[in-house]
Amino acid sequence: MRLLERMRKEWFMIGIVLAIAGAKLEPSIGVNGGPLKPEITVSYIAVATIFFNSGLSLKTEELTGALVHIRLHLFIQIFTLAFFPATIWLFLQLLSITPINEWLLKGQQQYLIQPLEVFWALW
Repeated sequence: MRLLERMRKEWFMIGIVLAIAGAKLEPSIGVNGGPLKPEITVSYIAVATIFFNSGLSLKTEELTGALVHIRLHLFIQIFTLAFFPATIWLFLQLLSITPINEWLLKGQQQYLIQPLEVFWALW
């Protein structure tokens, strides 16, 4: 009985181990174009499912409480999606008149104009 209780408690870890073992035994299932279609399921369905499940865990009071802060949300969106990328673009335009390699500046532009969450995750 103790083993069954332990398995119920550690169900997620057991599932991960089984998934890894299954991938090792039959890797053709998870390749691009395979039966699982990871080019679709991982890119869209898995991400949507994760965000949906996260949303289900929100309490209604917390959600409605957060919605009343519309000015704060607008400020964050404008800063993240407009002000910060525009500032970086202007800075890179100033750097373009220096002898810095053009391709290095293009790479920096791709890296730095990402939303802040992506930028910090990459940094």
